[in-house]
Amino acid sequence: MERSLRNVLVVSFGFLLLFTAYGGLQSLQSSLYSEEGLGVTALSTLYGGMLLSSMFLPPLLIQRLGCKGTILLSMCGYVAFSVGNFFASWYTLIPTSILLGLGAAPLWSAQCTYLTVMGNTHAEKAGKRGKDVVNQYFGIFFLIFQSSGVWGNLISSLVFGQSPSQGSGVLAVLMIAAFLEPIRDLQRQSGGEKKSPPFWSTLLSTFKLYRDQRMCLLILLPLYSGLQQGFLSGEYTRSYVTCALGIQFVGYVMICFSAADALCSVLYGKVSQYTGRAALYVLGAVTQLSCMIALLLWRPRADQLAVFFVFSGLWGVADAVWQTQNNALYGVLFEKSKEAAFANYRLGEALGFVAAFGYSTFLCVHVKLYILLGVLSLTMVAYGIVECVESKNAIRPCDLGHANPAEDKEAQTKM
Repeated sequence: MERSLRNVLVVSFGFLLLFTAYGGLQSLQSSLYSEEGLGVTALSTLYGGMLLSSMFLPPLLIQRLGCKGTILLSMCGYVAFSVGNFFASWYTLIPTSILLGLGAAPLWSAQCTYLTVMGNTHAEKAGKRGKDVVNQYFGIFFLIFQSSGVWGNLISSLVFGQSPSQGSGVLAVLMIAAFLEPIRDLQRQSGGEKKSPPFWSTLLSTFKLYRDQRMCLLILLPLYSGLQQGFLSGEYTRSYVTCALGIQFVGYVMICFSAADALCSVLYGKVSQYTGRAALYVLGAVTQLSCMIALLLWRPRADQLAVFFVFSGLWGVADAVWQTQNNALYGVLFEKSKEAAFANYRLGEALGFVAAFGYSTFLCVHVKLYILLGVLSLTMVAYGIVECVESKNAIRPCDLGHANPAEDKEAQTKM
């Protein structure tokens, strides 16, 4: 098996094991620990910790520990959270939620950086376009990763009230430690090793990237991604599924979401090289827009069992777009500053999650849907602007009869 693909599979199955334990717990937090708002508070705290760590930790840890070391350290926070759920209380869930949140942003930033480096490295050797290989690798990853939602929720549903064993999280740590190859940054691979940037420069690199106006516009993509995921796991499962069908159906509905998400992820990773990413973004936006309008009009009843699964399945079809294309887009557009770019991605997503869970207890469902509609509209407008600018920058050197990299970079930054 080709080396890059083997490492992608190791990362993917490591995340599968880790999130088999965590995914089911997340889906049930708002319903299982509803007394005094413990579940929602735990989720809000978790994403608050993720928000804080996104600002500073990912570039710093990746620079100091490398992608593999960062993944290993961050996974330990997830294992601690799984253990805390076996003794659920304010004194166990809140501290372990903070610990998980602090590790979540570095974990995902390191994973995205790793896949981007592997994709570009393989593309260079094979004579392929980097963005096509990166898209394919993210598709493979999310196919395997999203299936963790199937297994985690299946365990939670069949043995209701019991969380998946934290043993799978320990196995994930051992798998990554034993089989994942460390990688060097692309700059080190292509030329001699460079001196590490100063500590404060690395620490603040997340915010420095906002000098690029593309980042200012594209931050809405992860923000919306966090909002829509927060709505599904925190609001749809409680206000629709639990109220009409009972909490015992939450896991099964989320299985439908995860299965659709997983299958569409690998599909999008393959077809994006033919359709382009813009067509997939339109598909995702139209699908969730239709779902939101339908949810505003729908009055759920217990005898409409199939409808609950249709909504979660369609939500997964759209979520697969945000997961695969957003990460690939950040990796392609900000390839030279990928650690800081993915840190910003997690920062935006964490903001979305915190907002979704933060207003969960005092806003009505229809208000939350209107918020999603508004943010989705703004997000697509911002994304469209970036795509237009990128397409113009791509053809400008040919039109003008020159190709000056310095001028191109300046043009992209100033837009």
